[in-house]
Amino acid sequence: MNNFDGLDLNLLVTLDTLLREQSVTRAASRLNLSQPSVSIQLAKLREQLNDPLLIPGPRGMRPTARAEALREPLHLALSALKAAVAPPASFVPKQASLTWRVIASDFSEQTVLLPALNRLSAQAPDCRLAIISQAPSRLAEMSERSGIDLAFNTREEAPPGLRSRVLFEERYVLTCRHDHPQLMTLPTLETFCKLEHIVVSPEGGGFVGMTDKALAAQGIRRRVALSVPRFSFAAAIVAQSDKVAVLPERLVRGQPGLRMWEPPIALPGFEMLMLWPERMHRDPAHRWLREQIVASLGKPASA
Repeated sequence: MNNFDGLDLNLLVTLDTLLREQSVTRAASRLNLSQPSVSIQLAKLREQLNDPLLIPGPRGMRPTARAEALREPLHLALSALKAAVAPPASFVPKQASLTWRVIASDFSEQTVLLPALNRLSAQAPDCRLAIISQAPSRLAEMSERSGIDLAFNTREEAPPGLRSRVLFEERYVLTCRHDHPQLMTLPTLETFCKLEHIVVSPEGGGFVGMTDKALAAQGIRRRVALSVPRFSFAAAIVAQSDKVAVLPERLVRGQPGLRMWEPPIALPGFEMLMLWPERMHRDPAHRWLREQIVASLGKPASA
């Protein structure tokens, strides 16, 4: 063949069928084509391959040596091509053995992944999750990197170019230990500002958070005594000290030794998103994973 690029793939399908049937009539029936159409295609194949390919024999048509040499590799190549372009097989969780790499903060680990783990383990026992600590650079590379399958972040911090699904809306609460001596009743704004506060700074080292910005808008400052990188660490410190922290409600709710109060200043909440790259959007296994996470939060999996 002198010009493979110019060869019609349909001609190769016809040749494969002719070599199996060794009859133009039977090949036409199998291909749902008319006999003249198959004869025309055979003539084109003979011209492009510079070989008769099939010649008359006592019981139909016989392949030439060139055609015989083509028979097996051509059939294997077409079978592989059909498999490559076929719709993806349905995902069977109990038969799967996959590893999903997920970017999560300590907050999304506690509020999104933890509720889903038992469900995932029970339904897909041989699949694994690799939880990777959240960093802006990792999130920004999600659409290009093939190694990250899923992430969780707030709408404000979600990078562009990713698919997303809102998992829940969250609000902030003032958190203290259950017997904090200065917080036996709902605190006033003055009391709130005099308490020793912990700021959660994911990037590390920051002493100004969303609460401080809201206070600054009213010309007020609070006392910030400690900066930590994780919500869970802040909650652990609050549980065994007189320090307080403004934390997401889901992280605190039901935690022994902690008490929640409505902050004495209006604070904006946030939406928690599940994020994934476009390349994974239609993958059956990935779709199943997303549905299980959504369902574990008590939401309709199809939403």
